[in-house]
This record gives sequence, C-alpha cells and structure tokens, in this order.
Amino acid sequence: MRRLFGLLLFLLLALPASADELRPGYLELTQQSAGDWKLVWKAPILGGLATRASPQLPDFCRVTMATPRLSAGALVATGTMRCAKTLAGATLGLTGVAPGDTDTLLRIAPLGRPVQTERLLPGHTLVTVNRVPDTTQVARTYFVIGVDHILAGYDHLLFVVALVLLLQRGWAVVKAATAFTTAHSITLAGTTLGLFGLPQAPVEAMIALSIIFLAVEIVKAMPDRPRLSERLPWLVAFLFGLLHGFGFAGALREIGLPETDLPMALLTFNLGVEAGQMLIIAAALAVIAGLRRLAPLVLRPAVVASAYAIGSIASFWFIERIWA
Repeated sequence: MRRLFGLLLFLLLALPASADELRPGYLELTQQSAGDWKLVWKAPILGGLATRASPQLPDFCRVTMATPRLSAGALVATGTMRCAKTLAGATLGLTGVAPGDTDTLLRIAPLGRPVQTERLLPGHTLVTVNRVPDTTQVARTYFVIGVDHILAGYDHLLFVVALVLLLQRGWAVVKAATAFTTAHSITLAGTTLGLFGLPQAPVEAMIALSIIFLAVEIVKAMPDRPRLSERLPWLVAFLFGLLHGFGFAGALREIGLPETDLPMALLTFNLGVEAGQMLIIAAALAVIAGLRRLAPLVLRPAVVASAYAIGSIASFWFIERIWA
C-alpha cells in the first residue's frame, strides 16, 4: 500500500507545470463553388507543427496562400484552392509531421454533402476524402476529442480527482459528478452558440482556484463537522461546473466546430468528456477502496498528502495564469 501511495503522489507531481490547453492544429477545406475551395491552416507554435508540417493536397489542385499571421500562439494562413476535379476519393492531409507533434483536426466541407472531420496524428497524417457521405464521422471525431480533453486536460482532471478524494462515497460522487456535467454542459453550449461568454484568461485562473478550494476542503474535512462542500457537494460541483464549461468552450474554439453539424459536435464532445470523467472517477474510487480495505490507517494520510500535491500544482497554475 505504501508503494501504491507513493505511485499516486508521483503521478500527481509528475503532471506538467502548465495545464494542457488542447491546442491542436487545424486544417479546413470549405467548398465555395464547383472546383473552388477556401483553405485555412492553423499550426500551433508549441505543438511542433508550425516549424515542420504543411498541408499536403492533391496534385490536381492549385493552391494560393496568403502570408501566415501569428494569432493566439499559432501561425494561421488562409488561401484558395482550385481543383480540376472533385476531391471525392482523393488523398490529402499533412506532410512533415514528426513523432511527438500535436494532433491536427481536418475538416472537409463539400457543397451539399455532410462535413467530413478527421484527426491527423503522427503516423496517420493522410486521409481519403469520402466518396459516400458519412454522417457519423463528426460524432466519432468529437467524442474522441472530448475523452482526450478530460484525460489530458490536467486542470479538469485534478478537479475531478479532488472531488472524489473529498467525498469518497460512490453515490455522493455520482451525484456531484452529474451536477458538474449538467453545469458545464450549460455554459459550454451557451458560449459556443454565442449566447453568453467570459474572457478566457480569467476563466482559466478561476478554474485553478476551484481546484485549490477543493484541496483546502479535503485537508480541513472533519468527520463530526461536515463542511458545506460535504453537506451540499452537488451544489458546489454545479457552481464550479459552470466555470469549467467556459474552459471547455475555449478548447472547442481552439480546434474549431463544424457549422453544419454544430449540435452533433457539441453533444458528442460533451459525451466524450463525460466518458473520460467516469474513467477518472472509477480509477480514483478503486484506489480509495483498495486503501480502505488493505490499509485503512494509511487512507487519511494518503488523501491529505494527495490534497497538498493537488493544491500545490493548482496554486502554481493560478499564479502563472494571473501573472500572464
């Protein structure tokens, strides 16, 4: 059990100093008329794509690109593409992608046909344009993006872990997680649809602060004197879920959304986030159950030490984001 406890602390402390903000590349091809396409290529500087990768397009297409501009930590270039024949059945994607480079979202929007959305990864940088429309492509792609974001978005991941460490009871955690999901679904949808919004920088700082709050609540928890977060965990989770939803919306803005399949993309992204969240909760509850059964005296010290580790990481993020 001590080895298990040590492994937990190691994993927490090994998290990157900066939370993953989900900044993939983005390649969009939108058909304007027969043979004419608009092209958008966004390559994040930190992801490695800006210095190595470039779009690889069919040789029967003539491409004209404007000078790239720097926007939100990425090089963004727009242009036009004139193709001598249809793209259906053609192969396109990226060239120059190296192992370890960030992934890229490819969006192909032909006139009068469903949007094709693909994830380009190192080792899978080229795709074939669908000859037959595939209406489930967007759903599959954005579901996987949602799962990836909760598992690789360390700030959201630590919030969920801290929630489990605070409550430690299956049913209480499920109710709180449901409230969290409901809340972030509201702000995610509202922000993405343009109904309301908040500046991203303060939102990211407040997300870090929400993790600090839970870490403090874990350390100060007393069995005979339950705090507000223990008496009404669903309310606390709901309020912070509203905040985290703005963060998820910022992630979706980074990767882009298909205008013609916006409801499907929103729904499946959210379902992916929920699936990833359930994986985190199940793993954390399993560790707690193991400690409770095999070494009950170690459980409380392990939880407190984990809370200090989580709080320290979140405090660094908070200071870093306020400073930025």
